[in-house]
Amino acid sequence: MPSVVSAKFEDLVAVGLKLLISEDPNLELVATDIPIDRVEQAIEEHGPAVVLLNFGTLRTPAEVFQLHQSHPQTRIVVLANRPTAAECNQMLSFGATACLSKETEARDIINAIHLASRGMHVLPRSAAAGGVDNLNIQGSDLLTPREAEVLELLQNGSTNAQIAHRLSIGVETVRTHARNIYRKLGIGSRRELARLAHSHKRPEDPIVVDAHRRPVDDED
Repeated sequence: MPSVVSAKFEDLVAVGLKLLISEDPNLELVATDIPIDRVEQAIEEHGPAVVLLNFGTLRTPAEVFQLHQSHPQTRIVVLANRPTAAECNQMLSFGATACLSKETEARDIINAIHLASRGMHVLPRSAAAGGVDNLNIQGSDLLTPREAEVLELLQNGSTNAQIAHRLSIGVETVRTHARNIYRKLGIGSRRELARLAHSHKRPEDPIVVDAHRRPVDDED
């Protein structure tokens, strides 16, 4: 039976989520109303199949990335207020399994939790219908669709030249996208990206990066 940890939401949303999950005999709500700064601790304590995050309480979108890298077996479902296609793209590129509007019908939220527990990605219809070419990018911390593609290839270990060939763009363009990605993630280089991707960060052994350092290019 998939277990669920729910972060802190607005009162009405929190009550609704608790009721929905508690009424489903195939889901187990093991912790609820968890402040965002204690979500990782709750994941470590309960080892849930799914964690529900409130987009509005994220201090930075990179928190999703860090949670995913630290706890890859826990699927992340992000609920937001009418999320744009760009915001959903951002969440999925950072490791979330699902991104949904808080206005989504109850049965669809439950279905999304079940699907997420099996590793299946879920987007709201509005975001899925937006398409890559029609994304409305908002906010300096959002990844553009192209940056999301580059991030995925970087995580897979592709070199700048391989990424350029795969996406039919120049190597210098890849480097520009990479620098933007590093800045938005708050890291300095491809090496730090790899370190995040391959280490299970613990509270007592944090990964420390200098947010003010100029991102550097890594030679292929």
